Amino acid sequence: MPAAASDGATDHYPGQAMSDESPRPARRPRRRRGGSRRPSDQASAHPPVATVPIPDDDVTIADAHRLHQRARRVRSQEDAAAFESAVARATQRLSRRRELVPTLDYPADLPVSAARDEIREAIAAHQVVVIAGETGSGKTTQLPKICLELGRGVRGAIGHTQPRRIAARSVATRIAEETHTDLGAAVGFSVRFDDRSGADTLVKVMTDGILLAEIARDRLLRAYDTIIVDEAHERSLNIDFILGFLKQLLPRRPDLKVIITSATIDPGRFADHFATDDAPVPVISVSGRTYPVEVRYRPLVRDSDEQGDHEDLDAIGGIAAAVTELRREGPGDILVFLATEREIRDTADSLRRSHPDEEILPLFSRLSTADQNRVFSRSSGRRIVLSTNVAETSLTVPGIRYVIDAGTARISRYSTRTKVQRLPVEPISQASARQRSGRCGRVADGIAIRLYSEDDFEARPAFTDPEILRTNLASVILTMAALDLGDVARFPFVDPPDPRAIRDGVGLLEELGALRGRGDDRELTPVGRDIASLPIEPRWARMVVAAHKQGVLYEVLVVVAALSLPDVRERPTEHRQAADEMHARFAVPGSDFLSILALWRHLEEQRRALSGNQFRRQCAREFLHWLRIREWRDLVGQLERIVVDKGWTVTRPTDDSPDPDAAAIHQSVLAGLLGQIGVREGDTREFLGARGTKFVVFPGSGLARKPPRFVMAAEIVETSRLFARTVAGIEPEWAERLAGDLAKRQYSEPHWSSKRGSAMAYERVTLYGVPLVARRAVPYGRIDPEASRDLFLRRALVEGEWRTQHAFFAHNRALLEEARELEDRARRGDLVISDDQLYDFYDARIPADVVSGAHFDTWWKKARRTRPDLLDLTPEDVADTSTVSAGQFPDVWQQGEARLRLVYRFSPGSTHDGITVLIPLALLPRIRPAGFDWLVPGLRDDLAVALIRTLPKSIRRRLGPAADVGPQAMAALTPRSEPVVTGLAREVTRLTGVSVGADDFDPSALPAHLVLRFAAVDDAGDVVAEADSLAALTAAVHGSTRTASRAAPRAEARPAAPVVTSWTASTIGTLQSQVTETVAGQTVTSHPALRVVDGGVSVVLETTAAAARASTHRAVLRLLELSVPPLKASAASALPMEQRLALSQSPYASVEALLADCTRAAIVEAAGDTGDVRDPETFAALRARVAAVAGQQGRAILGTVADALTRLPAVHAELARLGESRATADVRDQLSQLVYAGFVGDTPAAQRPRLVAYLDAVVVRLQRLPAAASTDARGIDAVDRVVEHWAQVVARCAPARRAAVNDRAHWLIEELRVGLFAERVGTPFPVSEKRVLRAIDALAA
Repeated sequence: MPAAASDGATDHYPGQAMSDESPRPARRPRRRRGGSRRPSDQASAHPPVATVPIPDDDVTIADAHRLHQRARRVRSQEDAAAFESAVARATQRLSRRRELVPTLDYPADLPVSAARDEIREAIAAHQVVVIAGETGSGKTTQLPKICLELGRGVRGAIGHTQPRRIAARSVATRIAEETHTDLGAAVGFSVRFDDRSGADTLVKVMTDGILLAEIARDRLLRAYDTIIVDEAHERSLNIDFILGFLKQLLPRRPDLKVIITSATIDPGRFADHFATDDAPVPVISVSGRTYPVEVRYRPLVRDSDEQGDHEDLDAIGGIAAAVTELRREGPGDILVFLATEREIRDTADSLRRSHPDEEILPLFSRLSTADQNRVFSRSSGRRIVLSTNVAETSLTVPGIRYVIDAGTARISRYSTRTKVQRLPVEPISQASARQRSGRCGRVADGIAIRLYSEDDFEARPAFTDPEILRTNLASVILTMAALDLGDVARFPFVDPPDPRAIRDGVGLLEELGALRGRGDDRELTPVGRDIASLPIEPRWARMVVAAHKQGVLYEVLVVVAALSLPDVRERPTEHRQAADEMHARFAVPGSDFLSILALWRHLEEQRRALSGNQFRRQCAREFLHWLRIREWRDLVGQLERIVVDKGWTVTRPTDDSPDPDAAAIHQSVLAGLLGQIGVREGDTREFLGARGTKFVVFPGSGLARKPPRFVMAAEIVETSRLFARTVAGIEPEWAERLAGDLAKRQYSEPHWSSKRGSAMAYERVTLYGVPLVARRAVPYGRIDPEASRDLFLRRALVEGEWRTQHAFFAHNRALLEEARELEDRARRGDLVISDDQLYDFYDARIPADVVSGAHFDTWWKKARRTRPDLLDLTPEDVADTSTVSAGQFPDVWQQGEARLRLVYRFSPGSTHDGITVLIPLALLPRIRPAGFDWLVPGLRDDLAVALIRTLPKSIRRRLGPAADVGPQAMAALTPRSEPVVTGLAREVTRLTGVSVGADDFDPSALPAHLVLRFAAVDDAGDVVAEADSLAALTAAVHGSTRTASRAAPRAEARPAAPVVTSWTASTIGTLQSQVTETVAGQTVTSHPALRVVDGGVSVVLETTAAAARASTHRAVLRLLELSVPPLKASAASALPMEQRLALSQSPYASVEALLADCTRAAIVEAAGDTGDVRDPETFAALRARVAAVAGQQGRAILGTVADALTRLPAVHAELARLGESRATADVRDQLSQLVYAGFVGDTPAAQRPRLVAYLDAVVVRLQRLPAAASTDARGIDAVDRVVEHWAQVVARCAPARRAAVNDRAHWLIEELRVGLFAERVGTPFPVSEKRVLRAIDALAA
């Protein structure tokens, strides 16, 4: 398999204390305490028995150590015999190893062979040697042979580390071939999943991760006498850790030889690392087997002519130009170095168009195996290979004669600010540029074109930063803690890491719960020891530990193994859509991790159902990497064996097993990803991540289109932007629970909760800045006990916001409520104990540790046994009751039989300040507005003063002090006998001699507390409507749907009376004078009456006898109207011709309407007073009497009306002659009050004959105009003065008198008009302005 298939893959991370090749878990050495000794070290009753000497040179290093330990435990002859046998076996092992040393020879064409003697002498003379050589020098394969030639590898193996698994296999195979031995005997290798070495192996080629795992088991590396660290210039994390560990180890293992091999990239740095004052480290340089390489600089921005004009190219254009240039140099393949897969794809598309004869081959780590094989296979055509830096040192592409270097690479860097691994594209170092150029000098002279200037090259850093300076150090710190190597800051790394990176690594391990303590006292937690025992990255290991507790160990092992390896899903460039469609079958909504499990289940089903070849072909059809799948299964098996060895149970699902617990799987995964969560910002696709980072879900994820609110990501990587890969939705409470003390909690808005009986606050929980809980109510007592106690005393006990059954609490609240009602009534704030005084009362009696209702209950349960009255208030403690009289501020308002509760509120500025009358809904129709303007006795003096202050200033300043006049006037009045403004105006006028009218007061300017407020309440006492007047309250109740719903049951209890058109025993019967019933809990008297309704009349209940009489009178007239036939048309025909013609001037819609109104007027006049009509018989007698005279009386009324109508043509003619003027406008207004549809019935019988005179007077008046205009104007002024006085008098009248006064005053003014404008028409009594004014005043009296 080509090397590209395992590009970048290593076996181990620092921090993995073991691997699958060595499943035994690492155990941290236990410190011995207090100088205690093991039993084997204590003096025995039997003295030691002499043993055979241990021939150290004749046994391996490991056997020598083991035998020396065993010799101290020999106590008997039997022990001695067994020990002697063990020594013999050990010497035989060494002899066998010596016999395995092969015959050695060295290829003469390798440069390292020429330097063999120098290298051999340096190794023999020094403990550490650095060999610097270019690729192709042979150092990797020949150095182990030189060591064997020196006698190394016998007492201990020669450990030869490689950075990659494929390199370890290929190197071991090559050495075995050159030594003519079988692979796995004298020469072997050990990589993940494949160990081809044994107890007698002399040269063991292994990945650096395998050596790290062996360090965990063998701290002194006694299995080796020589360690070769190959490719040290790559400076991976593993290599740097091994170099630091070896520096510490060498003083304790003077027999151990260390050889560092490196390309010619700063080898002196390794020498300086190991050198001491008395032991310098030699550096031996070996030339490479290469051809000359010409380097050409072709920057994308360069001067194009002498005038200094610039020619700018993009990268693709620069590559195309370089390809054209190189094709003029001769045959050979071209290797182009680019930074990203996207750049490779874009460049490939462009080159296929511009160079159709070339074979364009991409090369990057995620490329499918088939595509990689195309790169490494020989071709007869011309090829252009477009590669990332994977071909810089890791892989050798055959046939390369030319290199084009874009000068950039995507380099992994850990950000100490955002705590994420970034993959920025940045300029490569000089060393990397030389490595790239060297790739074209392997088969012939080469040419390397750099798409940047030579000055740019010289300005670049000499070397790429080692991985330890640009990655998270959690794995290194975990390994050091597991090996008890002390503080990482003092560990001898070649390049000491940044202290910030150390802090971040420690922070990650603390996040995972793996570390506790600081500095040298830092140690692993039990979770940390479990993590260290697993050969995977710490985050993944933490997931496994959590899965063990969650019961989903097998499922998480599958997920973790997948995360530890390259994705098995392939996306070939030319089949990308087909691959995506295939892979979409495994997508699980909401979780990429469950998608991994779905893919695993599919693969396991197919593997069981198909043969090996069929399964492999099936994988190819589904765009799945078969070798990576095999590696995935191997890693799952390895991890399964490791956890089983730890005593954990792994339950593999069967066909009958239920679906795994998705929540448990996600919570286990989340345990390792607490620092990689995010919350979506609004409706966008952007997430707020840890430490203020912003990321989006990678487009290839199944969650990219509809991301959930909270996500966790297996990886957050910065490329063109910050992307989250392999994500799943999570619940924030999972993260909060797993985070423990890592979660930051902020508290705000402490407040009292009466429901919980405790002070509460709103908690905001964040994890690395990600809000898990935005606003959650939590008890405040444990956060701030002092403030919580203050809230408890003030809000619960002082303000009464507490739901409790304690007797003292109910007793005290009742006393306080009574006292506060006194304050509300008297409108004073100094009668009741203050809140601060009440607080002090409780504070002095309740212990300091009582901070909530629950604490109080516990304390009071004991305290009340000895002092049951300890917390009882007395009336004297609460209020001064001597200043308030119940008679001045009554509890109820009495109106007739109705008793309405009054609610007092002393709350200046509030809409409820003052007194509110609570009216039950059922009583509302019975309540009259009269009397409420008087308020209660205790506020009447204040009311009088306030009303006087509303008078116009011109009046008010003549009265004297309002505070003196108001109470004197109020004292002379009989409360509620008349409107308060009416009586007050009269008495103020009497007292001061200043004329004051009721209209002069402005009740709307009164303070709110001096105007009663009204509220309607339902049967439960709940307010359903409120208003400032009774009329507004009634309107509000009628318009309220809530009221309608509440009134529905009452409607059912008292069905509406039927509408009737006749009064018989069966329809109406006899009307009682009154009935008594209970309404809203009160006994009330109602008066049965008849009421006119649509279609007839109906029986109703009125609240007063007067209202019942008036309503019944109107209803009786309506029944008479329905039963007495109206005048017929013949009545009109019988009129004289002039009158018949005048009917056309009638304002009625038709003659029939006029005749009906005449009949109605006749019925009213004939019926007279109907107050004695209470039964069918009386009504029948009345009907008979009315019917007998109604016809004749109606014809007489018709004649009178027709006579009046004959005057209208003359009136209209004069109005038309005069046109518009003040006089004609006044006349038109007069006519509208005299003649209109319905005027016959509305005009009293006494005034009906005068209609002719009024109209004659109008004609006379108009005929005098315009000559008498000035006289007419004076008459209009007189009428206006009388009308204004009329309005004032009506305003002062009692409401019951206003209708009668209005009616009589109207006809007085009509007579005045006759006297003013047409005196010759005559009036029935003398009239003048003064006489009419006196008559109107008399009406009011």
